[in-house]
Amino acid sequence: MTGRVALPGTAPRVLTVTQLVERLRAALDTPFPAAVWVAGELSNVRRAASGHLYFTLKDDESQLAAVMFRSTAQLLPFRPADGLEVLVAARPGLYAPRGALQLYVEAMEPRGQGALRLAFEQLKARLAAEGLFAAERKRPLPRFPATVGIVTALGGAAVHDLRTVLRRRWPAARVLVRPVRVQGDGAAAEIAAAIADLNRVPGVEVLIVGRGGGSLEDLWAFNEEAVARAIADSRVPVVSAVGHEVDFTIADFVADVRAPTPTAAAALVVPDRTEVAATVARAAEALRTGLRRRLAVARERLARLERGLGDPRRRVRDLGLRIDDLAARARTALARRADWDRRELARLGERLGRASPAARLGHAEVRVAQARERLERALRVRVAQARGTLGAREAALGALSPLACLARGYAIVRRGGPTGAVVRDAAVLAAGEPLAVIFARGRARARVEATERDDG
Repeated sequence: MTGRVALPGTAPRVLTVTQLVERLRAALDTPFPAAVWVAGELSNVRRAASGHLYFTLKDDESQLAAVMFRSTAQLLPFRPADGLEVLVAARPGLYAPRGALQLYVEAMEPRGQGALRLAFEQLKARLAAEGLFAAERKRPLPRFPATVGIVTALGGAAVHDLRTVLRRRWPAARVLVRPVRVQGDGAAAEIAAAIADLNRVPGVEVLIVGRGGGSLEDLWAFNEEAVARAIADSRVPVVSAVGHEVDFTIADFVADVRAPTPTAAAALVVPDRTEVAATVARAAEALRTGLRRRLAVARERLARLERGLGDPRRRVRDLGLRIDDLAARARTALARRADWDRRELARLGERLGRASPAARLGHAEVRVAQARERLERALRVRVAQARGTLGAREAALGALSPLACLARGYAIVRRGGPTGAVVRDAAVLAAGEPLAVIFARGRARARVEATERDDG
């Protein structure tokens, strides 16, 4: 049996593992009653489903396990990653279930660059990878917006500058201001909600989102992911106007247009009425000049057409000659008739110039009577010819007609009734079979008594 080893000057005592761990924990609490700042490199960083952040803090010779609870981890403005040099405020402690020494981290900030700057670069890289900064997503601003929405602080200088410039440049535009906090806790959520609210207002065609200048901390609400997502989801174009010309935020990269200042944003979204009026005046003058030029060209063209048309009487004579030429190529009979019509037309034309209307009317009646007489003679000849032809064909048809045969005493015999088959051979009949006999006038019913075959 192995003996217990007693410490010098003390009586031997047996401790449980839990008792020993509690003594070690108490021993750690005594020299570290408050958090100490520790510098090191992050390694094995992982975020549990509970939201707690677990990692290892190490330097060239040593390392310690560390944990940052969810309530603290979710407030970090940057994303911890392996290899990042950090400063942490932590209390050393003993994790009883495993008896492991670890750090309980209460604060963390990057070493060598500010936490906000790191968070800015991390979010910028992530959103750029998603394509939220892509040029093809940028939409053009409306030329003459009827309603402009503004998301900014109600009491700041930015809203005053925006309204002043909008009213001066384009008074016809309606301006809707959705007041929000532009810095501090909760400001980003208010800005994102305001963008969504104005997107639901009918008639809003463009949004201006921004504020006046300030430090990186003052402008931080416009670097948060919620605002970037709200701008990307906007149904109308968004102009980002945050800070001064040298200030850049995540909102500037996501927005359709970035304005260096709120005043510049107002100048971007609406036209200058003075410039528009001058443009309209120039267009009106150009239109008048163009119309005068078109009128002059039309007049010159009309004059050319009049000169080309020449004397209408000459045109009529030319057309008459053309008609004569075409008529000469017609058939011989038609050519004679056309020639006669031309002579009549020439003669009547000469007489028309010399005679009075009454005389012309009398001569016209004589010609009409003569033409009527010729037409009647031609019709009588044609009718006589037609009657002769009709008589001849009627005689031929009568000679071939079955009715003519019947008229000479022949009859048509049908089996059974008037619609039965015609009997051409007595051999097909049987004694007692009914027959229908059709004469030239009327019909009779008969019955076969007997049949005889003529072999001659």
